[in-house]
Amino acid sequence: MANQLDEVQGPVNSEGRDVHVIDKQIPVVVGFGSTLFEIALWVTLPLLVLLYVLLFGSTLQNPLAVAVAGCLVGILPGVIFIFMKISARNYFQQLEQRIQAEASNIDNYLEQRVQILQNVVGLVQRAIDLDKDVMKAVAALRGGGNVNEQNRSEVNAQVNTAFGRLFPQVEAYPELKAHNAIADAMQQNNYLQREITAARTVYNSRVTQWNTDIFAWPTKMIVAARQGYTTRIPFTASAETHEAARGKFF
Repeated sequence: MANQLDEVQGPVNSEGRDVHVIDKQIPVVVGFGSTLFEIALWVTLPLLVLLYVLLFGSTLQNPLAVAVAGCLVGILPGVIFIFMKISARNYFQQLEQRIQAEASNIDNYLEQRVQILQNVVGLVQRAIDLDKDVMKAVAALRGGGNVNEQNRSEVNAQVNTAFGRLFPQVEAYPELKAHNAIADAMQQNNYLQREITAARTVYNSRVTQWNTDIFAWPTKMIVAARQGYTTRIPFTASAETHEAARGKFF
C-alpha cells in the first residue's frame, strides 16, 4: 500500500497555508447506542441469570435464592457506572473552574497593561502632543479597568494599538526614553506581554483537555451530552496581530 501522505509526489501548496482558529462551539451529542449501552449494564446479567434459572432451575436446590442473588449482583455494573458518571461530572466541574482561573490570569495581566498604558500616557502627554489615535485608544479604556469574557479581546486589541503608536513616539524623544518611570513602564509592558503569552498557552492546554475529554466515550461523553456541554474556543489572535506578524521587523 502506498503512502497516504507522500512528501515526494505531493500535492504541495507552493503558496503556503495560514492557520486560523475556528470560532465555533460543537455540542456533544450521544445517540440511542449510548442509551442502549446504559440499559444493558443494568439488565444483561440479570436476564442471563433468570434465563439460567429458567432452564436449569430443576437442578438447583433453591432457584429463587439464586435468581434474587444473581439479579442483585447483576445490577452492579449499572451501579458502578452511576458512580463513574458522578466522578466524570465532578471532573468537568473542576476542570471548568481551572479554565476560568486561567482566563482570569490573562485578564489580570491585561488590566495591568491598561494601567501601565494610562500611566505612561500621563507622563508623556506633559512633554509632547500625542497622536490623536493614541488618545482615542486610551479614552476607550478609561472605564475598561474590568476585563471580562466579553471584552477581553477588544481590550487587548486596544492596548496593543495604543502601545504600538505610543512607543515609536517615545523612541523619537531621547529625553523621554531616558525617563526612569517611562523606561520602567516599557520593561513592565514587555514582561506582561510574555506573561500573557504564557498564560494563554496554559489556557489553551486546558481548553484542549476539555475538548478532548468531552468526546471520551462512554462515561465522559455521556455526561457531557446530558449536561449540554460544548467544545470551547481557544485563544484567537486578532486580524491586526496576524497582519503585523507578516511584516518586516528589521
